[in-house]
Amino acid sequence: MTNRAKNSTLKAVLEVILYDNPATQDEIADKLGLTRRYVTKLLQPLIKEGVVRRAYILDLKKFEEFSEMFDEEKTSREHAGTFLIKDMLRDMAKHICRQFDMSFEALSQYDAEMADEALKLDYISNNMHEKIRSSVETVISINPYSEFSKTMVMGEVGYDLERIADHTCHIANFALQESDPIDEEMMETLKSMYKTARKMVNQSMDAFLDERLELKDKVMDYEEKIHELQKKALNNIATQMAEDDVMDKDRSNYYLSLSRVVKAFERIGDISIEIIDTAGEFYRNIPRTTTPERFRRTKS
Repeated sequence: MTNRAKNSTLKAVLEVILYDNPATQDEIADKLGLTRRYVTKLLQPLIKEGVVRRAYILDLKKFEEFSEMFDEEKTSREHAGTFLIKDMLRDMAKHICRQFDMSFEALSQYDAEMADEALKLDYISNNMHEKIRSSVETVISINPYSEFSKTMVMGEVGYDLERIADHTCHIANFALQESDPIDEEMMETLKSMYKTARKMVNQSMDAFLDERLELKDKVMDYEEKIHELQKKALNNIATQMAEDDVMDKDRSNYYLSLSRVVKAFERIGDISIEIIDTAGEFYRNIPRTTTPERFRRTKS
């Protein structure tokens, strides 16, 4: 086994210790599908150095001193807790993008079955956010030292990803609930909004996960574009409503739902801006509030 593969397996073992609080090495082995003997071999040097204490508590401060094996995968500004949670954020971002893609595909293809599948993905998104939230709290409770506010940022980005997932649900719900087709001009505008918002999500997360702060200018340009597209889309809706000969309750609901779709793309772009701003604060060591995000959920 290569050192890289061995390090990846060790990292998975440490994540189980950190987040699942196992009582025995058998529990760790069963969780990961490994042999107990191999788990023992991986942990032995860390137990000897006091990085892992029985019955399986990870001393993050000592782990930080011991983690040269991971240096090729983390920046110098990271410590052990943020390093492990970053992987969870990376996985969540990939999942959210899949949910976004499926939601828009359902909209563009008028595919109610696909829309329903996209909405089911939101349950996984919520669970991933909950795991990140609880992991942040665990890290802070184990290791409440100078990196406190930086660890809190991980929870903030997880919450931002959950908010993006929530807005994709408006897109999927339209495909699921509305039977009237979207006209060709409007669909082209929505397609441009989707592509722009999708790039914003990708690049903002690249900035946060890989310290690519130079991407901010591009993301800001995309923000300007998405606001222009939003204005165009809403004008299109207003024109259609004015020209509509029959404005019954169902038709009125159609326009309301379509407006929510337009707003969803714009909000996904805005949240992406928040993420890339957070990346700048994170890597430049700009102090952030330590108020837990669950007390700040007044913003959609």
